[in-house]
Amino acid sequence: MFTKSELEICRKYGVECTPLDLSLRVGVSDNFFSDELPLNGLRHPPEGNMCGWYLWAGHELSDDPDYFQPVHVSHLADHIVLRYLGLPPGWRFLLGENYEDVWFDATLLKI
Repeated sequence: MFTKSELEICRKYGVECTPLDLSLRVGVSDNFFSDELPLNGLRHPPEGNMCGWYLWAGHELSDDPDYFQPVHVSHLADHIVLRYLGLPPGWRFLLGENYEDVWFDATLLKI
């Protein structure tokens, strides 16, 4: 089941929504729930109990192996990024104040 906002985002970018199991996990950075902008997200293919989404705040993506911590999708229930999480693997977004950039990145599909 998709929310109205998830369907709107997927239609806007011409892709079919991909179901997101609320019991799965996303990887989030420590600063993701702060007020820091921009907010970033990218989606790899799902693996194990991870849905493929990795979310962080700020301009830099760290390569520290402990940068992302697993959080259940259900913990994002009221977060602004939830409407983007219906995008399929290979998609990314960057959100700032009055700014939205969403694009496909084929390199995310290579394992």
